[in-house]
Amino acid sequence: MEKVRMGVDAVASILKLLGDKNRLSIMRYVTNDECCVCELVELLNMSQPAISQHLRKLKDAKLVLENRKGHWVFYKANKEHESFEMIASIIDQLPDGKEELEELSNNNLRIICD
Repeated sequence: MEKVRMGVDAVASILKLLGDKNRLSIMRYVTNDECCVCELVELLNMSQPAISQHLRKLKDAKLVLENRKGHWVFYKANKEHESFEMIASIIDQLPDGKEELEELSNNNLRIICD
């Protein structure tokens, strides 16, 4: 498999997006599991409009994908994006966030859709 090479401008743009700790945290969570806005509100202790603004920027860059389930919209990392390997290597340097997601589940704050 050939390694995808990105230009300096493209890498700088991705790094600028991920330079915000909230967007980096969102990417960390949605790389591990699909999350809806209300779950990210709980995880990051931020307002819904603030989370939505960060998600919009990540969506505009095509770093996250949305999946509608009934009234809920779930977000996940776009693992097909040309920069995902680079993003994953950055996220690998952080705690994975699985404990926080599990705690959310244990407190019945995860959205369960069938």
